[in-house]
Amino acid sequence: MSLKDKLQNMHLVLEKISLADGIAPLLLRIYLAPIFIKAGYGKLASFENTAAWFGNTDWGLGLPFPEFMAAMAGGTEFFGGWLILFGFATRLIAIPLMFTMIVAAVTAHWQYGWHALPESSLTVPWEWRMDLIAEANERKEAARTLLQEYGNYDWLTEKGAITVLKNGIEFAATYFIMLVVLFFTGGGRYTSVDHFLSKKLITQR
Repeated sequence: MSLKDKLQNMHLVLEKISLADGIAPLLLRIYLAPIFIKAGYGKLASFENTAAWFGNTDWGLGLPFPEFMAAMAGGTEFFGGWLILFGFATRLIAIPLMFTMIVAAVTAHWQYGWHALPESSLTVPWEWRMDLIAEANERKEAARTLLQEYGNYDWLTEKGAITVLKNGIEFAATYFIMLVVLFFTGGGRYTSVDHFLSKKLITQR
């Protein structure tokens, strides 16, 4: 078999695999939906606390119209999460969800840099708050020393290591990128309500 024939056969195999291209957006939707649903529900269930955190300039985000912003953020995440789960109006709901992630990244996480945790070995080269990583690791080591001396350290670390939350934009940025993918791919062929609705609309023309 010539190289040309091998390439043609490979192309045919890839063409057949592409029939299942709806699996990729389905997996993204299954991953993202619970995150948004839970986050939105938490904001709405504790609406007064959420609005206070959004509006307070001392210990909160200092956003204008905190009640409106809290309702928009919570509602978009909660109801948008359910739409994402079923793949209904996927591209449309991806837009306000992307905007929500941008607002979250800029207002709540930007000042802490990229990484969510103080990773000593950086996973990306664009971390801009190296000072926080050094300081967080210093405090983490101090906490570990205190716990080893005065606490049951083996029990405390049995289910996971002690760490410090750096709280950078890593998660918000990751969710934003995943939403961008869904915006361009849609809910997925054969795996979303959008697919069957669009198919029905086409047959009715």
